[in-house]
Amino acid sequence: MAEAEVKPPDVSDATTGGAAEEDDNALAPEEEAQVEFQPLVQLEEVKTQTGEDEEEVLFKMRAKLFRWESDSWEKEVKMWKERGTGDLKILKHKTSGKVRMLMRREKTMKICANFYLQNTIELKENAGSDRSWVWQCNDFSEEKSEPSVLAIRFANSENATKFKDQFEEGKKQHVSGAAGGSSATPKKEEEKKEGTPAKKEETPKKEDDDKPEVPDKKADEAAAAIEAVKIKEGESPAKVD
Repeated sequence: MAEAEVKPPDVSDATTGGAAEEDDNALAPEEEAQVEFQPLVQLEEVKTQTGEDEEEVLFKMRAKLFRWESDSWEKEVKMWKERGTGDLKILKHKTSGKVRMLMRREKTMKICANFYLQNTIELKENAGSDRSWVWQCNDFSEEKSEPSVLAIRFANSENATKFKDQFEEGKKQHVSGAAGGSSATPKKEEEKKEGTPAKKEETPKKEDDDKPEVPDKKADEAAAAIEAVKIKEGESPAKVD
């Protein structure tokens, strides 16, 4: 008698349950989306204007700036507060010849000092320190003129001396530049330059850009700060490199 042929079981049907059956929990096959999205608004690159495009850099150096102001909690108490660390620049306008000092904080680039180098500004040593200077000026860093007492500290005395030399030179250039390029030039400065005596009826006027000098009360506070207060090395967490 011939043996009956035994067919092997269908493995695919046993393991997968047949081609007709689908597993709802199985992973869906990955498909690459062929969709492109177009932006609704096209933005153009905007160049930031720093206001320094028409100015020449006469001096640039890294330093730390402080301001003599009221304590945050006790308004009647005055103290040195750090304004920021960064590169200070002495800039001269190519057209008007006016000279100003501009300083921005590192990383944020926010302005912490911005004032013209008027000939009334006098640098003084900060309690005898050979690398720190103190002065009074009308600062425009807060977008408004504000009489301020500022102090700056450098890494060493050599840098401090270079700054003072360029600061004094910038004051001279600012006076000569303002005299030749502004209709609001102080009469007294023009008369000194030409060698003619000043007239009493022609009272010297300040430049429109350079606001009135620091009030007497502020000057007294500044003098006391300069003579009696010294910026301590530990006041700031970071040292000047």
